Amino acid sequence: MTEQRDYRSTVFLPKTDFPMKAGLPQKEPGILARWQAEKIYEKTRDVRRGREKFVLHDGPPYANGDMHIGHALNHILKDMVVRTQTLLGKDAPYVPGWDCHGLPIEWKVEEEYRKKKKNKDEVPAEEFRAECRAYAQNWVNVQREQLKRLGINGDWDNPYLTMDFQAEATIVGELLKFAENGMLYRGAKPVMWSPVEKTALAEAEVEYEDITSTQIDVAFEITESPKLPGLVGAYVVIWTTTPWTIPVNQALAYGPDVKYVALVADRTYIVAEQLAEDFIKRSGITVTDRANWFTGSDLEGTIARHPMHALGGFFAEPRPLLAGDFVTTESGTGLVHMAPDHGEDDFALCKAHGINPKFVVEADGKYREDWLWLAGQGSVINPKFNAADGPICSDLREAGALLAASADYKHSYPHSWRSKAKVIYRCTPQWFVPMDKVMTHISPKSPADKRWENEGGAIDPSEENLMDAPTLRAAALQAIADTRFVPDKGRNRIGAMVEGRPDWVLSRQRAWGVPITLFVDRKTGEYLVDEAVNDRIRNAIRAKGVDGWSDEAAQELLGNDYKAEDYERVADILDVWFDSGSTHAFVLESGRWPDLLRPEGYTGPKADLYLEGSDQHRGWFQSSLLEACATRGHAPYKAVLTHGFTMDAKGMKMSKSLGNTISPLKVMETNGADIIRLWALSVDFTEDHRIGDEILKGVADQYRKLRNTLRYLLGALDGFSDTERVHNVTEMPELERYVLSLLGQLDKTLREAVDAFDFNTYVRALLDFCNEDLSAFFFDIRKDCLYCDAPTDPKRRAYRTVLDILFHALIRYAAPVIVFTAEETWGSRYPDGGSVHLLEWPEVPAAEADAAKWAELRALRATVTEAIEPLRREKIIGSSLAAVVTVPAAAPDADLAELFITGTVTRGQGGDVTVTPSTDNKCGRCWRHLPEVTEDGALCDRCDDVVEPAE
Repeated sequence: MTEQRDYRSTVFLPKTDFPMKAGLPQKEPGILARWQAEKIYEKTRDVRRGREKFVLHDGPPYANGDMHIGHALNHILKDMVVRTQTLLGKDAPYVPGWDCHGLPIEWKVEEEYRKKKKNKDEVPAEEFRAECRAYAQNWVNVQREQLKRLGINGDWDNPYLTMDFQAEATIVGELLKFAENGMLYRGAKPVMWSPVEKTALAEAEVEYEDITSTQIDVAFEITESPKLPGLVGAYVVIWTTTPWTIPVNQALAYGPDVKYVALVADRTYIVAEQLAEDFIKRSGITVTDRANWFTGSDLEGTIARHPMHALGGFFAEPRPLLAGDFVTTESGTGLVHMAPDHGEDDFALCKAHGINPKFVVEADGKYREDWLWLAGQGSVINPKFNAADGPICSDLREAGALLAASADYKHSYPHSWRSKAKVIYRCTPQWFVPMDKVMTHISPKSPADKRWENEGGAIDPSEENLMDAPTLRAAALQAIADTRFVPDKGRNRIGAMVEGRPDWVLSRQRAWGVPITLFVDRKTGEYLVDEAVNDRIRNAIRAKGVDGWSDEAAQELLGNDYKAEDYERVADILDVWFDSGSTHAFVLESGRWPDLLRPEGYTGPKADLYLEGSDQHRGWFQSSLLEACATRGHAPYKAVLTHGFTMDAKGMKMSKSLGNTISPLKVMETNGADIIRLWALSVDFTEDHRIGDEILKGVADQYRKLRNTLRYLLGALDGFSDTERVHNVTEMPELERYVLSLLGQLDKTLREAVDAFDFNTYVRALLDFCNEDLSAFFFDIRKDCLYCDAPTDPKRRAYRTVLDILFHALIRYAAPVIVFTAEETWGSRYPDGGSVHLLEWPEVPAAEADAAKWAELRALRATVTEAIEPLRREKIIGSSLAAVVTVPAAAPDADLAELFITGTVTRGQGGDVTVTPSTDNKCGRCWRHLPEVTEDGALCDRCDDVVEPAE
């Protein structure tokens, strides 16, 4: 036996300095610093300028607090959109922005005041607003660095802020467009009001939580009843879960078609027949007789008196019973007390009968100091104030009117999403945008216009009031029908909200925000519309910001044609949703960001996409829609993409109190930004989704596999040059052609996923291709060729050519997802090749392959692998290279031994796969057991041709 030679040095093993261990937390900040130093965002703009434009308009996050997981998910999705559109060759700029006005910021500054025992009302308004501005700017700076750390590529040095003077001037300009077009009115009606924050709230600022309230039954004595005179002296019984509204009661409502019954006990009580037993149980009365039932319409003209009528004044006034279609028999007594100050139905019904609000409850939730009952007391949202033993119930009980009271009624109730305190309906003078007023300033639509067809919630052109011009509601519904929604269910959600929403309440009674810059004539109550005055107002805000609107500046703003003493300067500020709803005007149209501008003459929606959480159907999506439809006649966006909310690993809502929050900042400190990016783009973000330690471990494992794929490509391509390349695909082996066909399919799938914003499919397809088609199949099969074939061998050249094609494709596909790793990988192969993020979508060579044949071969390969495993497990063979495999005679033609990575393969007569140990000797270089190897350690013919003789 001859001495065996060590052939390890003759094997062409992959070689790369690219580390297997990522070290992302340490490595990513350096890459980020290099991007900033090299101005990669600006370079991206330069290389894409003049191309087809794609504009994603960033919805402004609130400048308040550290970035949370929702911020991370949202901005990663936006970055993925922008990067994939850029990869496709489009000019896709990204200008980040922040919402800087509003109650949360003002609230935080007030908290600091309270800690220092300072009174906000004693501080000059300009000084207080300056502190709000500084607070917002601080959090803009903090969040900006945190979002940059995620690898988000954008114009971070020039973001938009709603508190910039130019932005504030534009917001004022948009408001004045509403005023000039008659789309503003001042009215007194109940609005959502926060007694804690002392301001009106928009629907989007309200969330609903389950609470337990005190439910009470209260008796109102009948003094007149024209149709049923026998009821005089009887008592109608109302039921309510808001005892605090009884001191503001002005009427009672009945259902005209509801059946009522008179229950005779110590007194006679009138309740709905269907609810009588529940009332008897609650009140504990002993019924001795029941009069025949009657319908509510018989109560027409009936008058009752307030339980506290003995107080005189307001409480001695008669309480009419009014027919209300909203009265039901679902709960209570079938009779409803009416407080027009504190209910929408109450307000509308009372207004129709000439009953006006009294404005009894003050901004802080207390009754007016001059009110006859409970003057200066409250707050009305305090459970103790409304309790069964509280002042209201105690006084009603003493008056003999309280029939039942129990603190056990569970129901959903609105709360401020900022202070988390309960809100009330409170009637106050506010500024509104009418939803159903015809907008004569909007261009008429012809019935022949296809957009006016009654499809998908669109407006029916047969309605005459829409033939000349639409209402804001109609225009918004039409715009919704014209907009692409991803997922499509978003269309129905926002459509239902717009269809049923009340008039838009624009005014807020706070200090930090854009002012409602209107002068109201003290005699007529009409607001002034004068182009010259409006120009001066806009210029003042542009020069001084919101401080440009003040009593001191009033006469200067009005000019010589008007006297300041003749006009009320409105002191309210704008709903912050109007601010954000106007961002399209100052970000996409002002010219401050030229890359965002559409070509001259373009009149449609300025943004290709708005992308936010699904809660923004009632927030930013809707306010932007209404603002743009009222001023431009169409939506500001062509498409709307929404994502769900991130839950913990168990599917529970994240909460600091539960201790189940996941901080993206900590994830980046531990795992790196690319891991959290891969997570965000792997989940089905259109639905609520989960995150947790185990989930992140799984993502890290997927990342490791993808990194290893890239690392293998780098090593296997060591020294590859164009002289080695096989230029003609048809000259390549069948396996290479098959893999290129798979790459072509992947390319098509990824393009479709980008078009559909289906990033879950994008990432899954990319990972599956790398793991299943490459690592577990193609790379596995061809490692023998790579390691052992001669460098000039056509098969090895074809393999390395395909690897090069794969590298250039995969690095581009992966670049929008794992932005730091892609840059690291690209730089490892091309140190002087610039940034990977300046590249465009790869051109994948066309290749044909018999897909059915290869599907059969892969299935057969899986069967063979499974059959070999027991022999390896029992140590009968050391590796698959020592196996002899017999396959069915009908197996497709191919180099099966190479495909299965075995010694030899024969075709048998049966249909089964069999595996036996090889009796052939093992090649000392490639380790295959082959008949031609004369003794263990000798070379097979192929290796003998490649290896030079030893000296």
